[in-house]
Amino acid sequence: MFLKVQMPWNVIIPADSLDSKGLMLKKAIVIRLMDEFASKKATKDLGYFMAVTTLESIGEGRVRQNTGDVLFPVVFSGIAFKMFRGEILQGVVHKVLKHGVFLKCGPVQNIYLSHIKMPDYRYVPGENGMFMNDKHSKIEKDVVIRFIVIGTKWMEAEREFQALVSLEGDFLGPVS
Repeated sequence: MFLKVQMPWNVIIPADSLDSKGLMLKKAIVIRLMDEFASKKATKDLGYFMAVTTLESIGEGRVRQNTGDVLFPVVFSGIAFKMFRGEILQGVVHKVLKHGVFLKCGPVQNIYLSHIKMPDYRYVPGENGMFMNDKHSKIEKDVVIRFIVIGTKWMEAEREFQALVSLEGDFLGPVS
C-alpha cells in the first residue's frame, strides 16, 4: 500500500557549498535531501521510500563547531510503500523452485509463495520448472500473480522487507 508520510530530517550543507548571497541555499538543501533520502531505502515503520513530494519547512541552520558545516532541520512530505497482512497485491514471478516461487512487487524483491499455499497447483519439473493446476493455469517465470499477504518481516541488515504470501482465497492466482 502506498502511504503519504511527513518526515523530519536533518540536512548538512558543507561550508564550501554555501553562497554568500544565500540564493542557492534552498536548491542545495533540496539536492542534499534527495541524495540522503535515496540512500536511506526503507525503514521498519514507514516501508520503502518512493518519492519526496513537497518540502514543508526549513528550520534555522546551526553551524557545526568543528567543521563549519551548517545543519538545517527540514520537514518534508513523501510517498512510501509498505505491505500489510491481509492486503491483496500483484507481483511478478522471478524464480521458480520445487517448493515454491519468489515474486517481486514494487520495491519488495523477496516475496515467497510456498507450494503449500497454492491450492490445486503441483510442480512440473523440466528445463523451465513451473506449477500447473487441472485447468492448465500456469505459474512460471514472468507470470503476474494476485496474492494475499500472510506476513512480513523487516531485515535490518539489508534494510528491506521479506513477505510470505498465499493464493488461498477468491480471485487469487495468475492474472491474464
